Amino acid sequence: MKSILKSICLFVAMTTLNFAQSQTIVVAPIKSYGLLASSYTVTKLTQLELVKLNKYAVLDQFDKNELEDLERFDSCFGKTCLVDYGKALKTDFVLSGNVDGLGNKIVVNLKMIDVKSGQISQSKSMEFDNQEVELQRMIGIVLADMHGIATDPETLKRLAFNNEVIVSNNVGRINNSGPRMGVSYTVGSVNEFVTRPEAQGGLEIAPFVSNIGYQFEGQYVGTENFSALVEGLFMFSGLEQGKFIPSFSLLNGYRFGKSGWEFAFGPTFSLSKTSMGFFDTDSLFGPIGNYWSQSDMALAGHDISETNYIYSKQMDARGNVVLSTRWLMAFGRTFRTGALNIPVNIFYSSQKGGGMIGCSVGFNVIRSKKSIN
Repeated sequence: MKSILKSICLFVAMTTLNFAQSQTIVVAPIKSYGLLASSYTVTKLTQLELVKLNKYAVLDQFDKNELEDLERFDSCFGKTCLVDYGKALKTDFVLSGNVDGLGNKIVVNLKMIDVKSGQISQSKSMEFDNQEVELQRMIGIVLADMHGIATDPETLKRLAFNNEVIVSNNVGRINNSGPRMGVSYTVGSVNEFVTRPEAQGGLEIAPFVSNIGYQFEGQYVGTENFSALVEGLFMFSGLEQGKFIPSFSLLNGYRFGKSGWEFAFGPTFSLSKTSMGFFDTDSLFGPIGNYWSQSDMALAGHDISETNYIYSKQMDARGNVVLSTRWLMAFGRTFRTGALNIPVNIFYSSQKGGGMIGCSVGFNVIRSKKSIN
């Protein structure tokens, strides 16, 4: 009994499939606009995707060539003309439409004409992100939707047009999150501190220090020619000289045009050691302890009135750890080659009496608008 039911179901399924495929369809010229792909190419891609549906007997170019006056249908886009085209080829349906590149999106419009009734039996219009390399998949999605066939949601998500007013999928969407490395030169009081002998509370290292870290970036305004960013930058300096100097910068940045010019500014926070007391302004010999008062200086045999000492706070490797702040300004450009972004920046980090000037370079790979293959 089960075997008989199985045979009946198989017979019904095969009969339905054969009936569907006994219906013929021809793809009339599909008009293209604003794309590199010509109307001929778009028509061929549509015909290929229609064959993949396995629902119709699709007429090919050899079938079309049987018409002696085929050229008169080259500009056939209206319903009346399409019905005549279908009748000339003795087909059940005619598929036509247009594929347009409009700014940052591609619009696919397809319609299916029932030749016998002379009416549009099905039509579908969908908007996609401007990824022309994926044009065949877009056409396939529209045809599948017209026939009630489910599409892979991940494919649809990657190709879908994100219809946002401000933030769009273009140059404003460059994301430079990624590693950073560079070198900086200390100036002013910072230079004095890093080159000062350790016995006098300095770091006793070269004035050039390396920088290595990671930048996080988020965009809060973006258009084709402008984007505004918030950036977080973790950096570690002086590792090549045996020093560990951490810092964190919180920046507001702006990026302009397709060339990728940008600048940013904001505070930098770091941990440093300082001492407060009387210091020799000529050679900056710091105190041995954290604090020196006037009485301490007198006990040490120094007459404050006769020596060049002032009472102040100074950077001192022997002092207390405190949170210090600086102001950072950076200017640069992002170079692009394929999917690779290479941001290059020069910067100046300033504080009272000195600072650091340097350059940095990074890299990252574009993760949006990537090929599905």
